Amino acid sequence: MADAWRVPGFTSTGSKRPEALFGPRAAELGLPTRFARASGCRVWDEAGREYVDYLMALGAVALGYGHPAVNRAAVEAIEQGAVGPLAPVVEQELAGALCRAIPWIEAVRFLKTGAEAVAAAVRLGRVATGRERVLACGYHGWLDWCQGAAPGVPAATRALCGELPYNDAERAAALIRGQAAELAVVVVEPLVVDEPRHDWLEAVRAETEAAGAVLVFDEIKTAFRLAIGGAAERYGVRPDLMVLGKALANGFPLAAVGGRSDLMQGVSRTWISSTLATEAVALAAARATLEVMLNERVCDTLHRRGTRLLDGLGRIRARYPDLVTGIGGVAEMCFLHYATDEVSQSVARECARRGLLFKRTAYNFVSLAHDEATIDTTLATLDEVLGAARPRLLSS
Repeated sequence: MADAWRVPGFTSTGSKRPEALFGPRAAELGLPTRFARASGCRVWDEAGREYVDYLMALGAVALGYGHPAVNRAAVEAIEQGAVGPLAPVVEQELAGALCRAIPWIEAVRFLKTGAEAVAAAVRLGRVATGRERVLACGYHGWLDWCQGAAPGVPAATRALCGELPYNDAERAAALIRGQAAELAVVVVEPLVVDEPRHDWLEAVRAETEAAGAVLVFDEIKTAFRLAIGGAAERYGVRPDLMVLGKALANGFPLAAVGGRSDLMQGVSRTWISSTLATEAVALAAARATLEVMLNERVCDTLHRRGTRLLDGLGRIRARYPDLVTGIGGVAEMCFLHYATDEVSQSVARECARRGLLFKRTAYNFVSLAHDEATIDTTLATLDEVLGAARPRLLSS
C-alpha cells in the first residue's frame, strides 16, 4: 500500500506488527498484516481471507467482535451525540454498576487506555502516601514511570521504579520491607504467564500494608475474563486500587481505576483528566458488556471453553515434546512455549496459512464466540501444523 510508510513502525500498536506475530518477512510471505473486518471470533484480511482468531484484539474482546448488545448500545450513544459539554449520565450509571459488581471498588474514575489508568493509580498512591518510590511487577504500559529501559525516559524517573519479583514471596517481602520508608506504591500484574502462588499474593498484600504503601492490581488483562473482578476475585486477595481495561468495553477504548474511596478522593488533590474520558460511546459499550457478563455468566463459559483449549494444548505438548516445551497462562488466556523461535514462527505462519491466528507468545484468548467445535478444529490445525513441520524443524 502506497501510504504504509506513513505509520512509522508499520502500526501504532506495537504488538500488532507483522514481525511480532509471525517473525521477519511476514508481508512478502503472503501472511495477513491488516484486517478489514471482524465478527464473533473471526476476522477477514484486506484480501478477503477468513481466519479464526485467538488474539482477540490483544485481549480487548471477550464477548466476540461486534457483539450485538454492545453494538446496539454504542450506536444509540452515537445517535445521542457521543460527547457533550457536561458529564454524561452513563458515566455515573456505569460507575455504580461496576462498584456493585466488584464490591471492593468503592469509587471509580474513567480514562481511555490501560497505560493511563495504571499511571493514574500510581499517582493516587503517591498523593496518599507523600512518597515517590514504586515497586512494579509485570507490564504496565509505555509511559515513563514504568519504562526504565526505554530510550527517552529521564534517568531520574527511571530511578523511582524498581522491579518486584513474580511468585517469589520471600524476595518480594524483603524488597518491600527494605524500601518501606520511601515506598508509595506496589503495582503488580497478579498473573504473569503462570498462575500466581497464594503465598506470593498474601506476602505482597501484607508487606505493602505494613509499609503504609498502596497496593495496585493491574487487572487490565484479567478483569472481565478470569472473573468480572479479575484475579482479585478469583484468588481472594484484595488490592487498595485496581485497574480495569481491555475487555471492560469489549473492544471500545475505555479503562478505569477504582478502589477505596479515601484513595480515590485523591483526584481532588492532583490532576487526572482527559477530554474524551467521558466520551459516551465507550461508556455505553462497557455498561452493555457488564450486563451481558452478569446475565450470561460469561466468565464461567470462558473458563469451560478455555479449559477445553488448555487440555488440548496439553495433549499437543505431550505429542511433540521436542517442539513444544510447555504451556503458559491459564485456561482463559494461554499459549505454547516452543523449543526455539524458529519453531514458534513456523507454527504461527503455517496456522495463518490454514486460516488460524494463534499467537506464538503470551497470550491467546478464548471468547464467548469460540464454541467447542471451533476449539476442536483449532487443536486439530495445531496438531497438523506441528506434525507436518516436525521433520523439517528437527533436521535444521
